[in-house]
Amino acid sequence: MLHKGMLKIQVFKGNSYIPVEGSKVSVIQEKEGSSREIIQNLTTDSSGLTNEIELEAPPIDNSMNPSDKSPYSLCNIIVDAPRYKRLIINGCQIYPNITSTQPCNLEPINIRQGSEKVLNISPNKLVGNYPPKIPENLDLVLPTPPDLILIGFGVVVPELVVIHDGLPDSLANDYTQTFKHYIKNVASSEIYPTWSESTIRANIYAIVSFTLNRVFTEWYKAKGKNFHITSSTAYDHAFSFGRNIFDNISRIVDEIFTAYIKRPNKMHPLLAQYCDGIRVQCPGWLSQWGSKYLGDQGKTPFEILRAFYGPNITLDTAKIVKGIPTSYPGHTLTIGSKDGNVKFTQEFLNKISEHYPAIPKLIVDGIYGHNTKKAVTTFQKIFKLPPTGDVDYATWYEISNIYVGVTKMAELRSSNYRSIERKFIPPVLNNYNIPIVTYFEEEE
Repeated sequence: MLHKGMLKIQVFKGNSYIPVEGSKVSVIQEKEGSSREIIQNLTTDSSGLTNEIELEAPPIDNSMNPSDKSPYSLCNIIVDAPRYKRLIINGCQIYPNITSTQPCNLEPINIRQGSEKVLNISPNKLVGNYPPKIPENLDLVLPTPPDLILIGFGVVVPELVVIHDGLPDSLANDYTQTFKHYIKNVASSEIYPTWSESTIRANIYAIVSFTLNRVFTEWYKAKGKNFHITSSTAYDHAFSFGRNIFDNISRIVDEIFTAYIKRPNKMHPLLAQYCDGIRVQCPGWLSQWGSKYLGDQGKTPFEILRAFYGPNITLDTAKIVKGIPTSYPGHTLTIGSKDGNVKFTQEFLNKISEHYPAIPKLIVDGIYGHNTKKAVTTFQKIFKLPPTGDVDYATWYEISNIYVGVTKMAELRSSNYRSIERKFIPPVLNNYNIPIVTYFEEEE
């Protein structure tokens, strides 16, 4: 039986979210059981996107239990655009019945640096040769960073994460990613997207919590480093710069990227360590394969987390998302909504539409009508969100993220813009009957 996975490619200028229209994209895959190559030639549209294509993939059984058979097939991608270096991506991973997006960030041609850039995507951690996590003391008393004492915000989701691509003391590249994209990259590198949604959510909560712990405690900064986290699995998470992101993982991260695990009377997010549970045993930590089997049994994400980290955990939500012009209003914007948040949405979408002409221009009147719904739906389709036409929690933050990404306005990162906190819990958290502990304080 022939199995298929789906792939689309999105091409951007440099590290921005500005799309490159008319890029020529070739996707190359060796046909299973043959030396013959299948080549599909594509062109990006005004949003920098190619059409979605089907590619061969192995049986889904390969990812349902530990196996010596690969859970995914591979393809290579070549991107050409005038005035930019040719980009070659080797090892893009294709799972059966899963859609993924391959981001391609093109660099301008520089004679001194050559006219070609090659990215080699690392294997998924569950099948690759990675060192096991070095245990750290979960109950270590941690100092509170002084800037957090002064501002009183508690846990803050950073706008950007700097990743050291190697061991902490090694000479290696540092990559800067938005927080959400970093979490999506790690989740796509650590687990299989074919697993149940409950299992994927539980693992993402652990990844977010671990990452926020590193950021909140300034773990590496206190050691004189200029990065937040590494790509070494002995210390942190698997991370593969430039890899493809699976759409279901992307959607879940968009919904829960501010939620983290904590213990009672602890200010910091839990350093949620984990292991695969097969090659490496880790009592008291999350087992990735163990979480998979609990998800298969119908356990909720919170039940899965409690099975590994104990009953005395809760989920909290970060108060501030840095780099965002204004915080989520606490309710979904939809047809009939009339307030300043609708006006913000219309203004942001108009700015984004300067680079994404498929998004229709809007009259900025603060009234959520059918034209606003159409613009929101188009935005959601471009950026892999459920096309509901409503501005929910995930859509609000993605619109804000892309707005900042296309404008690069310095003032959005200055102290002149303060995020206004409201007492809300992302609705998606309550869908899983998760006890939430919040300590929100409204700004004066």
